[in-house]
Amino acid sequence: MKKVSTTIKSLIKNPLLSISIAVIFVCSAIVFIATEASYNAIEDASIWVRNYFGYFYLYLGLGCVLLLFGIAFSPLGKIKLGKKHERPEHSLWAWTAMLYSAGMGAGILLRAVQEPVFMQQHPPYASNLEPEVLALEFTFYQWGLTAWAFYGLFAMVMGYALFVRKKKVRVSATIEDSISSPLARKGIDITTIITTVFGLIAALGLGVTQINGGLNHVFEGGFGLATTLSLATLVSAIAFYSAWQGVEKGIKIISKINLVVTFLLLFFIFFSSDVGAIFGSFATATWNYLIDFVPMSLAYGSYNPGMEFLTDWTFYYWAFWLAWAPFTGIFIARISKGRTLRQLLLGVLILPSLGSFFWFSVFGTSAFQLIEATGSYNDEFGNVFSSLFVFFSHYPMATFLNTITICLLIGFLVTSLDSAVFVLSMFTDKGKKEPRRRYRLIWSVFILLATMALVLLGNAKPEIDVLTAVQKLLIITSLPFAFFSIAMAGLFLKEMVGKTWS
Repeated sequence: MKKVSTTIKSLIKNPLLSISIAVIFVCSAIVFIATEASYNAIEDASIWVRNYFGYFYLYLGLGCVLLLFGIAFSPLGKIKLGKKHERPEHSLWAWTAMLYSAGMGAGILLRAVQEPVFMQQHPPYASNLEPEVLALEFTFYQWGLTAWAFYGLFAMVMGYALFVRKKKVRVSATIEDSISSPLARKGIDITTIITTVFGLIAALGLGVTQINGGLNHVFEGGFGLATTLSLATLVSAIAFYSAWQGVEKGIKIISKINLVVTFLLLFFIFFSSDVGAIFGSFATATWNYLIDFVPMSLAYGSYNPGMEFLTDWTFYYWAFWLAWAPFTGIFIARISKGRTLRQLLLGVLILPSLGSFFWFSVFGTSAFQLIEATGSYNDEFGNVFSSLFVFFSHYPMATFLNTITICLLIGFLVTSLDSAVFVLSMFTDKGKKEPRRRYRLIWSVFILLATMALVLLGNAKPEIDVLTAVQKLLIITSLPFAFFSIAMAGLFLKEMVGKTWS
């Protein structure tokens, strides 16, 4: 009993943990008390951020891509994250599986068909390219180098801080030598924790709601609120077990399983479709993406889709990737010990981007051909939650494919949650690389309870899209991280140049 009392006291005295949970609790209470007013405020603020800082995000994204490629191919790329002769902690296969599962997850399943088809039916701008090629090119743009550059920037700076400078696992560790104020450093870490938690709550709540919708579509059942809450509990329980086991025995294994099943699903559709057309689309769209990358990234001239399109799509994506960058980047840094900066940056930028490009080529091209074969399109693939299930209805073993997809959605939710729980635990357990298990338990339970509360609130007030509103909080919190990323990169380069010339 005395040991339990001592543990509770130590947790209460942990300012990062107690203040973060208190702020999240207060914010949640406000949402519960003034749901409609909170929803409107979040919606207005997220649109304001995209309208006034959207182009800034575009320029920042391009700058990150160019910076990381520049560092990768410069002498700085030889810097090793760890001791000089240390080998990578994880194999390339395991490392890729973990970074992809944490960085993209369920999004590639939900958008596999819906986004390419939307871009085909509503071209972002006038072009001489065929609509199908332009659709894939723009989808590549939104899921490619820029997203991973945001993640890679934080992974590079955090990896250097952890394994070269031997700093603690906290975002503030990247700038603590330049910012002496403890209050400012704690503010950075608390903002990171709160953003990560709200992102997780929204992702878990939306994810299980989507899985519930998939179950209803596949089995034509009346699965409702109880099923959604049960799915949230199941996902959280598996994620907690994975985080409890740690990187080696939990997170790595589930990430590998996810990627193997994803490959099997991908190749089934690939070999069941027009292989030649898919390869042609993949090669043509990738080539055009590389040629058009800079003008697309600047929305320059004829490559400008217009403010409305950018606000709904590209600005939204860029803000979303930025908001997730600290957590995802720290996780990537944590699993990158023993790699050089060149291996880290080129691996983060190229491997997952090419994987996403091929994924969207397979599902997008196959969907285009289905539309062409039917001779008409009545928005059958327009719903992001059901488009993939509708798509599978045109293939043999549709029920089996849908069941596998539901399992994959659960798997990707688990790997997003377990890696985030592990990062949150590192943050709040004094920046340790192997946080104590009590912290993994606290964050797993807290995120589950908060998610269930928001799902219940959304069910009680169906006229207000509560979960989407929480997700849009990420758009708002992305703004401080956008400015912070510039300061962080600047200080990192200053230190590197100083060492080079000294």
